[in-house]
Amino acid sequence: MRTSPSRRCLALITGASLALLAGCGSSDAGGDGSAGADSSDSSKVTVVASTNVYGDIVEQIGGGHVDVTSIISNPDQDPHSYEADTRNQLALSKAKVVVENGGGYDDFVGRMLKSSDSSAEVINAVKVSGKTAPEGGELNEHVWYDFPGVAKISDSIATALGKADPDNAATFRKNAETFKAKLTGLESKEAQIKKEHGGEGIGITEPVPLYMTEASGLVNKTPEEFSEAIEEGDDVSPKVLQETLALYSGKQVKALVYNAQTSGPQTEKVEGAAKAAGIPVVAVTETLPRGEDYLGWMTANVDALASALAK
Repeated sequence: MRTSPSRRCLALITGASLALLAGCGSSDAGGDGSAGADSSDSSKVTVVASTNVYGDIVEQIGGGHVDVTSIISNPDQDPHSYEADTRNQLALSKAKVVVENGGGYDDFVGRMLKSSDSSAEVINAVKVSGKTAPEGGELNEHVWYDFPGVAKISDSIATALGKADPDNAATFRKNAETFKAKLTGLESKEAQIKKEHGGEGIGITEPVPLYMTEASGLVNKTPEEFSEAIEEGDDVSPKVLQETLALYSGKQVKALVYNAQTSGPQTEKVEGAAKAAGIPVVAVTETLPRGEDYLGWMTANVDALASALAK
């Protein structure tokens, strides 16, 4: 079984660093501008999310009644190479609700929770979404690109917040319903793409956007060996690289959907081949771009995909 990027790169906190918690005076849980546990408002539900994707969804549902810390929130950082630290441990130890992706993407969250005296309600997005590995294949853990799954996750968030703050449970439920209605709009956009471009081929660099592209009726033509190697951080064999580049020189795909957050020499060759062939490139990321919210970000992603296919 191949190792997911997060299993490969997200670092464990060592026993020695955990011992430093008692003397840790920093309130910056994310190390990049995230709110820390020490700065939380005791009247609000304290929530820790593994990434700012889930942090934003919690804020959409919780509104002014939540105090959210997103551990990974720097849009310039490759999430796969994130190294958890004692500040994250401190924030998790004080959280009432924790949202993790699961599926091997952010295993450091579970490990830190086990090392703390946490009684937090933990929401595992992969489990809640219902996504599993296909028979004989690997799980695509990037479930935040699956809008029906995100709707289920939002319900779980509203329920968890309601348990932590019963007085505002009705508000959380109402906010979740509003959020889900907007997700339905995104699903309608995908359905329109499927109606106009169903069966057309695309290329990818990693499986990040596949839930979105599959819901849009598009067929991924990229050799599995290529996207797996890129996701693992391994070198792509010359043969597989040439097969991948031929998709663009031979104009076998209508667009390249490119993970801009984890680019490297081989993915840059693919991007260059697409551009040289006049094939549109749609850049996607794994965390929220600075200044964006989840719904705006995903709307831009779906619209960019539709525009690329229409060229």
